[in-house]
Amino acid sequence: MATETIIVKGMTCSGCVNAVTRALKSVDGVQDAHVDLEGQQATVTFDESKTSVAKLKAAIEDAGYDTE
Repeated sequence: MATETIIVKGMTCSGCVNAVTRALKSVDGVQDAHVDLEGQQATVTFDESKTSVAKLKAAIEDAGYDTE
């Protein structure tokens, strides 16, 4: 398992946090996702053999938010 923190731009409310959390948890291999509105970031624990940081970022971007 790996843990990665991803900067998420464009979140403004708890609905945004829920949307990003749902997007991340829908990715195969994600064990846990904690999204911090104030810090504008997501900390994700995932199985590296099933997914990658690029796929996690793609899921966030598909939900309508920007990543760094």
